Amino acid sequence: MMNRKDFLRIGSAAALFLGVSPALIGCKTKDETESLQEAIQAQLKPGQVSGALVDFATPAIKTVRIGMIGMGNRGSVLIQMFNYLVANGHAEIRALCDLKEEKLQENNTYLKSIQEHKADLYSGGEHEWKKVAERDDIDLLIICTPWKYHTEMSVYGMEQGKHVACEVPIAYTMSDCWTIIETAERTKRHCMMMENCCFNGEELWILNMIDQGVFGDLNHAEGAYIHDLRMHMLHDTYYENQWRIKHHQTRNGNFYTTHGLGPVSFYMDIGRGDNFDYLVSMSSKEQSLSEAAAAVNSKFKGFECGDMNTTLIRTKNGRSIMLQFDVHTGRPYSRLNTVTGTKAVHQGYPSRLYVGDDELKWGHRWLDETEYKSYRERYDHPLWKKLRDQIDANAVGHGGMDFVMIYRLIRCLNLGLPLDINVYDGILWSAITPLSELSVANSSMSIPVPDFTGGSWKQARRCDVLRDII
Repeated sequence: MMNRKDFLRIGSAAALFLGVSPALIGCKTKDETESLQEAIQAQLKPGQVSGALVDFATPAIKTVRIGMIGMGNRGSVLIQMFNYLVANGHAEIRALCDLKEEKLQENNTYLKSIQEHKADLYSGGEHEWKKVAERDDIDLLIICTPWKYHTEMSVYGMEQGKHVACEVPIAYTMSDCWTIIETAERTKRHCMMMENCCFNGEELWILNMIDQGVFGDLNHAEGAYIHDLRMHMLHDTYYENQWRIKHHQTRNGNFYTTHGLGPVSFYMDIGRGDNFDYLVSMSSKEQSLSEAAAAVNSKFKGFECGDMNTTLIRTKNGRSIMLQFDVHTGRPYSRLNTVTGTKAVHQGYPSRLYVGDDELKWGHRWLDETEYKSYRERYDHPLWKKLRDQIDANAVGHGGMDFVMIYRLIRCLNLGLPLDINVYDGILWSAITPLSELSVANSSMSIPVPDFTGGSWKQARRCDVLRDII
């Protein structure tokens, strides 16, 4: 049983991740001697969601009219993914918005080179983006701003009758997670989190092999975002007002879950017959970012986020997932991308494949180069085969996966089909961030993962990205 001091400690931590005040946490409990699990469970009760947007589709839009909000590092790449779609009449960009006029002009110069229609430009004020959302000649808002604006902009866009595609993470408090789902269900608008790694060639190849039975039954997977961002976070101008490093001063957990978790969730049919059940999370000590900051005489110091966070997730069907986050350490980039099945295993960075047999033996080996290439050619996702020329032409977008993501988003809207990533997917993957923070703050205790789908996850469905549409 908890004493008053322990209860207040969990109350404050829970308030941060839920997006409410500590006082409200206290008011929700009847007795300060309740168990910690009961106190947390009371705050994780489902919001007013129905799961009605599973397989949700809207009438076909011949030419998707787009407003882009945020034309910095990410927006300036994504706008380049529209060349093919604009040229073929699938999309048209009507408006660009950014706080900085020079960013608008740079991107507008590019836009003029790929489309005849002149886009309107919005800049100069913090609320100019609302004018874009309020226009009656826009079907889709694409949001590429710093994290703290994602929920507000997504919700406002849907309230104005727009479909929304937002950069990751789409939310990082539990309160915001429920708000986005409730708004999407009420307004009946698409709200897709743009997790580009779900559309990468390696990940789609693995997904196709899983779908074709190569892996047998899955039992474990590993994903990560391991990327040395110290130079970027400490740079004076790379991130507007150095917004990213500020999260590391006040928070401790996995802040960037979706690059590793999105593909793994597709592999395991999460939300399509399985769901996350609970997690535990632990962070290492913080050292590398502080040392880097001191070396360049940065004004930033006193970081809370550990150098490495490891989160373990158990699914309803008994599978396990290991998720890691490290942007502090000087080391090669990795998303791990490990999948273990009863018949095959894949490990990424570099990509290696093992396909087993029924023989019981002491040692096993990865496929050699010839065998590996045979599986790659045989099971390569149809998207990457049919769009190869365009993928190669858009390699600036993370090797082509940005193009495939934008292509699928627009073509699904053109054809009136459900999107590959629905609102429940994006929220679930994002929610692991606040849940990991709560676990870390309380000695890595087990934290239940809420059901954001209203029970619809129990319906076994094939992953939409496996549909062969052009």
